[in-house]
Amino acid sequence: MKTTITGEYIKEMLGKDIREDARKLLEYRDIVLKLGTIPNAEGSAEANIGNTKVLAGVKLGVGEPMPDKPNEGNLMTSAELLPLASEQFDIGPPSPEAIELARVTDRGIRAANVVDLSKLFIEKDKVWNVFIDIYVLNYDGNLFDASTLAAQAALSSCRMPKYENEVVIREGGLGKLQLNNMVTSCTFGTIVNKILLDPSGNESLFIDSRLTIANDEKNIRAMQKGLGGVGFLPKEVDMMMDITLERSKDLRNIIKKSIGE
Repeated sequence: MKTTITGEYIKEMLGKDIREDARKLLEYRDIVLKLGTIPNAEGSAEANIGNTKVLAGVKLGVGEPMPDKPNEGNLMTSAELLPLASEQFDIGPPSPEAIELARVTDRGIRAANVVDLSKLFIEKDKVWNVFIDIYVLNYDGNLFDASTLAAQAALSSCRMPKYENEVVIREGGLGKLQLNNMVTSCTFGTIVNKILLDPSGNESLFIDSRLTIANDEKNIRAMQKGLGGVGFLPKEVDMMMDITLERSKDLRNIIKKSIGE
């Protein structure tokens, strides 16, 4: 009954261009970014968008290169939807939602060429592996943007270990992991033919279609449509890309401020 009443209320208010939390249709909730939340990681960050809290940690280890890229390091992204974050999440193997979250975050980072994998070559048959682990601490909608924000901030603050005499050194005067770029994403949802930026948890229950757009400072780098449902008109996609390029300036500034740039 509560879900039905909530859905009717949300849809009724959206008919008047009003959201349940009084935001504008294309406005983010408050965003807070915290660095260094995992002391033993090479880089870490917690991104809060409203009440959604996502933790990302970056760890580097030495391994073998991929057979088709013998002179490049490897990038691997995983996501875990912790049961403590929401009653919707269960204990067990990665759910389809967790796999999608990891893939969408990974795709934006790869498409923007954020990590310079060519700089991670050590010697024949040895390269650096970059592991990005994402943990959802509290769910209130829009995990994609929070995860990308946390992952990028963790990478931007990541220390680069040394490899000497077959030993990984993680202490002392370490430099930063060399990056090529900075990526953020903006996620939109449609409810009763209204396009919303940064859907909240309640809004996410009633979304017909979802689109996540990842970009760097100059270009759109990746898109992911979710939930099936209705499609988007070309003019709607154009509008969402324009909003993404504009809103991403604020997201990048949040990251830059957190890392002292």
